[in-house]
Amino acid sequence: MSKLEKVTTGDDFWNNQENAQNTLKKLSGLKDSIEIYRGLKGDYGDLKELFDLTVGEDDPESVSEIEKEVVILLKKVESLELDLMLDGEDDDKNAILTIHPGAGGTESQDWAEMLMRMYLRWFELRGFKSEVLDLQNADEAGIKSVSIEIKGKNIYGYAKAEIGVHRLVRISPFDTNRRRHTSFASVFVYPDISDNISIEVSPKDIRIDTFRASGAGGQHVNKTDSAVRITHLETRIVVSCQSQRSQHKNKENALKILKSRLYTQKREEEEAKIGELEKSKTEIGWGNQIRSYILHPYNMVKDHRTSVETGNVQAVLGGELDNFVTAYLLLRKEKSS
Repeated sequence: MSKLEKVTTGDDFWNNQENAQNTLKKLSGLKDSIEIYRGLKGDYGDLKELFDLTVGEDDPESVSEIEKEVVILLKKVESLELDLMLDGEDDDKNAILTIHPGAGGTESQDWAEMLMRMYLRWFELRGFKSEVLDLQNADEAGIKSVSIEIKGKNIYGYAKAEIGVHRLVRISPFDTNRRRHTSFASVFVYPDISDNISIEVSPKDIRIDTFRASGAGGQHVNKTDSAVRITHLETRIVVSCQSQRSQHKNKENALKILKSRLYTQKREEEEAKIGELEKSKTEIGWGNQIRSYILHPYNMVKDHRTSVETGNVQAVLGGELDNFVTAYLLLRKEKSS
């Protein structure tokens, strides 16, 4: 940390605004981690002192309380270790998460909406801030696609663990014969570089189309062409946004998504690792899933990369994803070391 602090005092530090901002952000993160460590060290000292006082005394109530506090402390230590482990180039950035249903119509579209609710709940549980940038509802039930902006410490580092195909097995609520159905949806995560790196998008490089946003109808229907679709002419990347009533806000959000996708592509090319991220966007179907959520004939969620599993499916669908995310990130770190 002292090296970074010395860099910030240099006469030429602000010559490159982008590098300066990134350095200050990294320095701030290190200072936060040090403060957390000092707090945990203090908590450990207090617990040890309390334990020493309790040893030899017949006080089961105090022992039980100490055990609970130890469990809480261990979870905090594990969280700090994971934060420090997320040292990839983009791990500290905010992120944009997208969900798309696979083949299967209403079944997969409903599954995509279930995943959206699961992730929004996960973000809430972890204290991350999220905003739906673009949501396209399906005709009967579920969604056709969604893009969600997430803000928080190391959020891209965590959320990238969810990239891949997610498989659901259940008795279909849309099948009058109550048959078992298998549905697929894909999740992808892009680092949000809008506040960190300047990606120039010239007006001549894009085509902007406006259209009327879809809605539930009635008094809430949008009667103006506020939805925005942007096509990047060179790469043919297409993004859209219709979540806001303001056309200006939808355009701003669509450009944010476009810049993140262009940055992802640019980084792959510069690092000579074309496809490192995009190859994760495999066919949304059999044999490509990273995780299975089984509601029939038994209850189980299993991650096929780490073999971590649980029978508490409802808890997972309610946003309790940390065990899966942590196991994957630890496995990834182990393989890279």
